[in-house]
Amino acid sequence: MATLVLAGQEQRVFVASQWQLMWWRFCKHRVAVAGGVVVLAFYTIVLGADFLAYADPNASEAQRSLMPPQRVYWLDGWRFGPYVHGVTGARDPQTYKRVYRPDPTRKVPIRLFAEGFEYRLFGLIPTTRHLIGVDGGVDASRTIFLLGTDVQGRDLWSRLMYGTRVSLTIGLLGVTASLVLGVVLGGLSGFYGGVLDTVIQRTIEILRSIPTIPLWMGLAAALPRDWSILKVYFAITIIISLLGWTELARVVRGRFLAMREEDFVVSARLVGCTEMRTIFVHMVPSFMSHIIAATTLALPAMIVSETALSFLGLGLRPPAISWGVLLQQAQNVQTVAISPWLMIPAIPVILAVMAFNFLGDGLRDAADPYGR
Repeated sequence: MATLVLAGQEQRVFVASQWQLMWWRFCKHRVAVAGGVVVLAFYTIVLGADFLAYADPNASEAQRSLMPPQRVYWLDGWRFGPYVHGVTGARDPQTYKRVYRPDPTRKVPIRLFAEGFEYRLFGLIPTTRHLIGVDGGVDASRTIFLLGTDVQGRDLWSRLMYGTRVSLTIGLLGVTASLVLGVVLGGLSGFYGGVLDTVIQRTIEILRSIPTIPLWMGLAAALPRDWSILKVYFAITIIISLLGWTELARVVRGRFLAMREEDFVVSARLVGCTEMRTIFVHMVPSFMSHIIAATTLALPAMIVSETALSFLGLGLRPPAISWGVLLQQAQNVQTVAISPWLMIPAIPVILAVMAFNFLGDGLRDAADPYGR
C-alpha cells in the first residue's frame, strides 16, 4: 500500500506544471508562508481601512492632545464584554502639562459593527458601520483611543489604518512602474544589443552612481509646494519607480543575452513571430517566476523609500497620512520620551519589510529549478 502511495506521489510530480511545482515547494517554506499571511493581512487593511478605523483620522481636539493608549478590559464581571475606562484630563500645576487619568467609575463598552463617521466602503457603498466603536454614534466614537492620540488630539489607530493604505499602495504602484520599465528596457537591451544596449546600460550606470539621498532631495524639492495631495502622491510614486528599475533591468538583460540563441527563440523567429511577440510571449514567460520573486523583494525597498522621504519632509506632507508622515512627530527626542506611543507607526514598517523579505526569499527558492 505504501509503495502505491509513493508511486502516486511521484506520478503527480512528473505530470505537474511549473507553477504547481513552485506552489508545492513554496508551501514547504513555513517562514515564507507566514510572511505571505502577514502581507495578505496588510493588504486587507488597505482595502478596509475605513471600516477598521473607528474615528475620523482628521478630527482633532485640543483637550485630547497626547493622550496615552487606553487599556482594554476584556471581562465585565464574569462575562465577556470588552470596555475601556473613561479618561479625565487636567493641567499639572507644576509642569503645566496636561495629565490624563483613567476614571474607573466610567466604563465605555466597545461594540462590534458600531456606528461612526460616514464613508464609502470600497469607495462605492455609503455606510456608517465600523468594525469596532461605542454606542452613541459619531461623537461617542471619539471616546476610545486604543493607541492614544497625537499632538493635535487625533486618534492614532485610525490614522495608522489610513497610513497603511497610502504607504502600501505607493509601494505597489512604484514596483509596478519599475517592473514595466525594467522588463521593457532590460529586454530591449539584451535582445537587440548594439547602440541601444550601450545607451541603456550607460543610463543605468549613471543613475546607480548618483547618491540616493541627494537625488531624492533634489527630485522632491522640485515638486511645487502648492500641489494637491493627489499630485504629490503620484509624483512620489513616479520618483520611487524611476530609481527602482535599474537592478531588474540588469537581471532581465542577462537572461535575454543567455536565451536569445536558445532553440525555442530561434524556432519562434523561423515560424515568422515578430520581435515583440518573441520577447513578450516566448522569452519573458520563461523566467516570470524570477520576476515575481524580484518584485516581491523590491516592495519593501519601495515602502522604506516612501517612509524615509515623508519622514524627512521630502515626500508626502500633512494633511496626507502615511507611515512616514505619522513618524514625523517622533523626530523630537523629548517628545518620544514623553509620548513613546508616537513611535508605534514604526512597528508596521518593520513587520511589512520583514514579511515581504521572507515572502520574496520563499518565492525565489521555489522558483529555482536547480534548488533542492
